[in-house]
Amino acid sequence: MRITAFCTVFILILLSFGCGRGGGVHAKLSREDSLRVELENLNRKISGNGKDAGLLHQRAKLYIDLREINQALNDINKALQIDPKKADYYLTLSDIYLLMGQPQNCEESLLKAVSVEPENITANLKLANLYLIVKDYKKVDQYVREVLTIDKANSSARFTRAMALLETGDTAHAIGDLMDAVKLNQQFFDAFMLLGELYATHKDQLAAGYFTNALRIRPNSKEALYNLGMFYQESGQFAKAIGTYEVLMKVDTTFRDAPYNIGYINLVYLQDFKTAVAYFSKAIARDSLHAESWYNRGLSFEQLKEYRNAYDDYQKSLKLKVNYDKAIDGLNRLDRLIKK
Repeated sequence: MRITAFCTVFILILLSFGCGRGGGVHAKLSREDSLRVELENLNRKISGNGKDAGLLHQRAKLYIDLREINQALNDINKALQIDPKKADYYLTLSDIYLLMGQPQNCEESLLKAVSVEPENITANLKLANLYLIVKDYKKVDQYVREVLTIDKANSSARFTRAMALLETGDTAHAIGDLMDAVKLNQQFFDAFMLLGELYATHKDQLAAGYFTNALRIRPNSKEALYNLGMFYQESGQFAKAIGTYEVLMKVDTTFRDAPYNIGYINLVYLQDFKTAVAYFSKAIARDSLHAESWYNRGLSFEQLKEYRNAYDDYQKSLKLKVNYDKAIDGLNRLDRLIKK
C-alpha cells in the first residue's frame, strides 16, 4: 500500500491554521515547561495592566499551545472588546474555533478579519483552506484569487487551489498549480510529494524526481522514502526499490513495510527465496501480528522445500487472519505434497 499524500490533506489544512507544534514526549515536556514560564511572566504583566489587548492576545496564543482552549477563548474575547479592529485577533479566534470543532464560528471570525483588513493574506488563505474542508470549491477559488491578487508569488494559495481542483477531477490544472508552487518555493515538501503521487499513478518517471526533491527537503521522511521505493517497485526498478527500502529501514527500525516489500520483491520477481525469508523475518520482528508476512515467509519456505517451516507459517497466518484463503490453499497444497 502506498502512503498517499491525499489522505493527509485534512491534517495539512489544520496545520495551516498554525495551531501548535508537535514533538516527542521529552520535547513536549520541555516545551510545556518553557510555555508555563512564559505564561507566568505574562500573568504578572497582565495583573498590572489588564486592559492591554496585546498582552491578552499573547496569552491567548500561549493557551492555544497549551491546549487550554477555554482560557484562550476568554482572553481573545477580552482583547477584541478592547480593540475590535485588529485582524490578528480574529485570526487567533478562528484558530480557537477550529480547535473547538466549530467551523461556522471559525468562518465568521475569518470573514471579520478580512473585513477589518481586506488585504490580509493569512486571513484570505485560511478562508480558502476552510472552504476546502467543507468542499465549497467556488469560495476556495474566490479566496485563492484574493491571495494571488495581493501576492502573485504565493505558493500556498496555488497548493490549496490544486487540492480543490483534484477533488473536482481537474487533474491537469491541479498539476499546473502544483508546478507553479514548487517553482516559487523550492522547499515546498507537500507540493513535491503530491506531484510525485500524481505522476506515480501513471508510472511516469517524473514521479521519482519529485519524490527525490521531497527527500532533498526532508532526507529522513518515511513517507517520501516509502513512496519512492513503491514507485521503483511498481515500475520494475527492483534494485533501486530495494536500495530505497534499505535506507528507510535505517531511518525507522520499527517500520514493517520496508522489509516486507523487499521480501516480496525477492519472492515474486527475483525468486531469491532465501533472501525473501530473511526479509519477511525482519518484517515479522517488527510486527508479529501481520498475517501477510507470515504467509509470504511460508510461501518462500515452500519454494525452498522446507515444508515444515512453511506449514508452521501458514498456520500462524491463519490464526491471525481467520479464513485467510491463501493460507488455507497453502496448507492444502502442503498436504498434497507431503502425501506424495
